Amino acid sequence: MIKALNEIEVVTLFVEDLAAAQEFYVGVFGLEVVYHDDESAVVRLGPMMLNLLRREQAPELVEPATVAGARSGVRALFTIRVANVDGVCAELEQHGVRLLNGPMDRPWRRRTAAFADPDGNVWEVAQILEGS
Repeated sequence: MIKALNEIEVVTLFVEDLAAAQEFYVGVFGLEVVYHDDESAVVRLGPMMLNLLRREQAPELVEPATVAGARSGVRALFTIRVANVDGVCAELEQHGVRLLNGPMDRPWRRRTAAFADPDGNVWEVAQILEGS
């Protein structure tokens, strides 16, 4: 195990429409923009940052691997722990965000709901259930 690999600083999401992605993360999540240019916007999410990068700029970061298209299927799920999943889901719906599933109680003692950003990146909100 490499002990230095224990803290995520930045997650880079490859986006089709930078303005729509930035609007989603600022308007729905209420995140602060810490950097912006024509190719990317960086927003702070707690102790880490999300880099919203235009998909056209992504190849230089991952070559020789290829960048998948926006609708080629879900490739990751990001989970945010919250105190009240149902309350957060109500707020998401007020912002026009459609839930993919949930809220539902899971066997692993979490109440969860999932939703996607404009580029299909899937997020989950999870509440620890009593007795966990």
